[in-house]
Amino acid sequence: MYTGRRYTALVFFKWTLRKTLWMFFIAAVPTVLYALGWHFLSLPWQPVALLGTALAFSVGFKNNASYGRLWEARQIYGAIINDSRSFAFTLRDTLGGKEDRMVKLMFYRHFAWLTTLRFQLREFRPWENTKNRSNQDFSEGNFIIPEWEGNVEEELKQYLNDEELKYILSKKNKSTQLIALQSESLGKLKKEGLLSHIEWLELQNGISRLVDDQGKAERIKNFPYPRNFETVMTFLMYIFILLLPFGLLKEYEGLGKGTFLEGCTIWFNIPFTALIAWAFHILDTIGESSVNPFEGNPNDVPITQISRMLEIDLKDMLDDKDLPQPLAAQNNILM
Repeated sequence: MYTGRRYTALVFFKWTLRKTLWMFFIAAVPTVLYALGWHFLSLPWQPVALLGTALAFSVGFKNNASYGRLWEARQIYGAIINDSRSFAFTLRDTLGGKEDRMVKLMFYRHFAWLTTLRFQLREFRPWENTKNRSNQDFSEGNFIIPEWEGNVEEELKQYLNDEELKYILSKKNKSTQLIALQSESLGKLKKEGLLSHIEWLELQNGISRLVDDQGKAERIKNFPYPRNFETVMTFLMYIFILLLPFGLLKEYEGLGKGTFLEGCTIWFNIPFTALIAWAFHILDTIGESSVNPFEGNPNDVPITQISRMLEIDLKDMLDDKDLPQPLAAQNNILM
């Protein structure tokens, strides 16, 4: 999550540099050839304008869908915050308070669940964009993805005993199995008479809400923006960018007729065509950078920071004095 007021011009320029240079190159080639006498390269502007209109609607649709996925992901983690706090104080007060051994055990299992969930959500998917060259160039020196730099086994060691750690590491979906351990422990407490049926039911409802939150997050992670829409829009984008400079050649050539600029205005085709193409392409890129809200981009939901905040809150419920430090933004980027 970007925490600054806005991206600076320098940061934005660095992120889009490669694409900007390509726009200038694509605009320059037909312009130079036209100026050398290849006038047959000129195309009528009307079909290009119609294609641009269709593309504008497509880009707007995609960006709206991208923001919807991003906002839904943030709502899911908002629910995880609320459901975690509710489950924690209900568990603490039902089982006998802050000093109870089972309370602490289940609190720490919940920290482990938050940890495995964020590691699972940061796993790379083929349709994601973190390995694109421009994103890698931008991330270098600006921020790190903690789940890519760290190791889930090492982080779980601080929350689970050796037996549970070995068991969880042997499972494919570690988050689901940690929730299952929580449910199993509540079932044993009920059988031992330490929980009434009403208390057990309330705590099980809390676990069910957490399972629901996890499933929603996994749905966002594992179901991409439909690739058929993305493919068609990519083709339209490339066709439009390639045809645009050809469609404006005559318009810019005739712009200076009868003035002292006659014969020179054709060169305006390079910067202004590049600017128009850049605007369309960068709006599409912005939508693409938000469409996968857990992948590890600067615009992601800050799941690492939220998990740390919840660990602080829940340890504070136990009057734990050894609280971890909140995560700070790095170059205005919070992961």
